[in-house]
Amino acid sequence: METESEPYVRLASLRQLHQAMADMNTARSLADTLQTVADGVVTALGYELACVNLVRPDGDLVVAAFAGNAAAEALITGRVGSRASWERRLSMGETWGDLVFIPHTEGWVLDDDDVPQWYTDGPAPRFEDEWHPSDRLFAPMYAPGGQGNPHGELIGVLSVDRPRNGRLPGAWGREALQMYAFQAAIAVSNARLRSNMQRALVRLEREQQALRASEESFRQAFEYAPSGMAIAEMGGEQHGRILRTNDALCRLLGRPSSAMRRYSFSDLVHPEDIGTLLRTSAEGGRAELRLGRRDGTYVWVSLRNSVVADTADGPRFLLTHVEDIEERKRRELQLAHRASHDSLTGLPNSAELRSRLASRLCRRPQAAHPAAVDAYEAYESFEAHEPQDAAYAHPAAYDTGGHGFDLRPGAEPYDAYDHHVHTVAPESDRDDGTKGLAVLFCDLDGFKSINDRFGHNAGDAVLIEVARRLSRGVRDGDTVARLGGDEFVILADGLGRADAQDLAVRLRSEIIQPIRAEGRAMRVGASFGIGWAHCGMTADEVLKSADERMYVEKRSRPKQHRRAG
Repeated sequence: METESEPYVRLASLRQLHQAMADMNTARSLADTLQTVADGVVTALGYELACVNLVRPDGDLVVAAFAGNAAAEALITGRVGSRASWERRLSMGETWGDLVFIPHTEGWVLDDDDVPQWYTDGPAPRFEDEWHPSDRLFAPMYAPGGQGNPHGELIGVLSVDRPRNGRLPGAWGREALQMYAFQAAIAVSNARLRSNMQRALVRLEREQQALRASEESFRQAFEYAPSGMAIAEMGGEQHGRILRTNDALCRLLGRPSSAMRRYSFSDLVHPEDIGTLLRTSAEGGRAELRLGRRDGTYVWVSLRNSVVADTADGPRFLLTHVEDIEERKRRELQLAHRASHDSLTGLPNSAELRSRLASRLCRRPQAAHPAAVDAYEAYESFEAHEPQDAAYAHPAAYDTGGHGFDLRPGAEPYDAYDHHVHTVAPESDRDDGTKGLAVLFCDLDGFKSINDRFGHNAGDAVLIEVARRLSRGVRDGDTVARLGGDEFVILADGLGRADAQDLAVRLRSEIIQPIRAEGRAMRVGASFGIGWAHCGMTADEVLKSADERMYVEKRSRPKQHRRAG
């Protein structure tokens, strides 16, 4: 992933990071999880080399996984570094949040310690933020802590090297690596937990004599798990009722364990996520949904189910693992909002505008010929009464021009006949009562002179105020977007021609009012072009039509009237 200081991040980069996090949470074993963590740094974060150093039971750190260079992997995988040497490294250099960066000017003192490491060749830096071959960057992985203690026990350290762009990571790169290390710690902790629980289950089935010891091991893994755990009934009239919860889940939901036993997860889930919960398989199912807290708020969690047998022939119970993903969801929503909205005005940007407009349109022309409709009705009648045992059993339908469209099974249906509510537009310049999706293209008059005379700060203040006035002047559900520069677009559904013209007049009247910026009053005018969206057009065609009408309107007014005051 490229490092960026700007608030924009490519969606492809976000998808790579999201996929890497998803992969490490779905790995089958601890070894697979560790290797997936290392591979994710290389594939999603933009580094050429990555190493996972895992804390052993004796406190020292072993190189458990490596990615990016087969020769280096063979050299240091399995080697051990003492805890004292690692603590020394994590206490020196620069701290970037939870990250530790040791520049090459200081790292030479570490050359003789016992931490396994690799050496890379390369020229000396030519500029200040260029990565040096001897620079070191570490991302500690801490188990989730409790209330008031954001950092739990150190479970390992991610070592990264050689950013692909050759630069020291910027604000986004640092935040992404820190977030990735946090999620990796959860994934490794969960992999260890799953491994322990699987071993406990095997002992329960195969070692009747060690039943007490196995139950105690399971109890400790359940009670002291870093994330929420619950046991629920499976089958019968009380299917899904919660029987037992650990402290982590009670803290997460703000509910005592005694109260939790009155509920099932279907009672706690957000109403909009009921379908997601029902679609989750009881055995091995997984879902991301919202659970209700005691204070009435909701928290995003990752919910995973597995089945546990009480004895060899006894009842089965549902073991549910609940992981808090609220912070990840919040960041995902923030990043998605930044990608789809203008950073200056907060309005939807050009890509989001086209997406909303395209979602309303299909390929059907505004007026479908009656013969085509008759042909489709004949097809539906045939479909209802005849067996579908042959591809050639369905009649072909043709439009009046003799061009066929295939209505057989497996063929892509013609968009005019799906369940889409088609967008129509008034057919004449007079108001014939037809209500449609109006597209108002707005271009500011006199804005360039404000930028030239008073500077871009004044121009930005004017754009922000214009965006506010436009948003205030439309209805809830209408879209106000900024295309770029001083161009805005309004999507207003359910309007007739007179309604759209009235809206343009009202918005122009709002815009031409004086605007206070940089300690002075400024005025801009506005030219509006009204286009109409209807099925059969693309989003670009609709915007082009409105743009052309705006220029016609702008040229029709005298130059001295194109701005206010």
